[in-house]
Amino acid sequence: MKNVLLLKFGELFLKGKNRHDFIKLLKTNISYKLRDFVFKLHETQGRLIVSDYDSAFEDVIISKLQQVFGLIGVVVACEFDTDLETIKDNVKKVDLSLVKTFKVEVKRADKNFPVKSMDMEKELGGILLDEYPNLKVDLYNPEVVVHVEIRINNKTYIYSKAYECVGGLPLGSGGKALLLLSGGIDSPVAGYMMAKRGLKLEAVHFHSYPYTSVQAKEKVIELAKEISEFCGEIKLHIVSFTEIQEQIHKNCDAEYMITIMRRIMMRIAERICKENNLGAIVTGESLGQVASQTMQSINVTNSVVSLPVFRPLIAFDKEDIMSIARKINTYETSILPYEDCCTVFLPKYPVIKPTIKRAEYLERKLDLEQLIENAISKEEVFEITNF
Repeated sequence: MKNVLLLKFGELFLKGKNRHDFIKLLKTNISYKLRDFVFKLHETQGRLIVSDYDSAFEDVIISKLQQVFGLIGVVVACEFDTDLETIKDNVKKVDLSLVKTFKVEVKRADKNFPVKSMDMEKELGGILLDEYPNLKVDLYNPEVVVHVEIRINNKTYIYSKAYECVGGLPLGSGGKALLLLSGGIDSPVAGYMMAKRGLKLEAVHFHSYPYTSVQAKEKVIELAKEISEFCGEIKLHIVSFTEIQEQIHKNCDAEYMITIMRRIMMRIAERICKENNLGAIVTGESLGQVASQTMQSINVTNSVVSLPVFRPLIAFDKEDIMSIARKINTYETSILPYEDCCTVFLPKYPVIKPTIKRAEYLERKLDLEQLIENAISKEEVFEITNF
């Protein structure tokens, strides 16, 4: 008998003939996440099993597994060779001293096992009632469910506590994309949400030194580290936007400054995507949250790029976004008082219903290609990982 970790995956069961590829990638991600530990990882009947690890590190290993996209749960299970008397002996070891109600749930994948699932549930429930006379069976809303899984590998697993994982699809299964990473609350959450759908991320941040501080850049690097706990290694492109903003401020209508700034950011992002074989752009925009996020503004911004633009937060309100930011531990960094370039030369009354025609007219006052080339030529690149 030994303790193992049973790993459960959710929607991978919906995959057809390519499910094996998803699980193979998931196993690769798990192995990398646990690279600092000694362990074994194998698959049996819709479960991945981590075994032969040092129990002293069990809590740390579980916490790391909870951050792996593609897993929906991890449980500490007692594993032993399938035998009726051994099952009876081991179910007694489940600690139910702190609860009042329970039920037993048996899954008999090995149909050669002589006792049917429902009969096993009744027998094992009776054993636990003998062990804990004050307990009651509650089949509909028990405080604890005692799980017994009888597998065809001649192994049985007993467990009663599950740890929730992040779910989603294995990181890297959805391709690669570029996240527009500001220093705010929204964009780290957007990156997390798209990584949960299998996207591997790079990120770009636009800074306007000396109008923005060195601390603002360091803040974004810290945000990239924090989301890399879930998203794996992130290549962070930091692009100087100072000259571009100065030229926009000098030559364009004030109300259109943010619109034109966003359009140039998208052009630079698309250039980075094409140079790094990235298939989409990800932003943290939420419909109607600010002037640059109205339907008309989004349309004018989108018109300058040919790549897909993913906006996973488009229907979220701020409370939704802040809740996720706290969950993924980016909120406290995001609210540090170091402003990003979007606050530089901020117009008093930004346009909320811009038109493509007007934006294009104003852009003709700028040497766009030269400005973009100058910005990209000063690009800094950081390889960031905390995975």
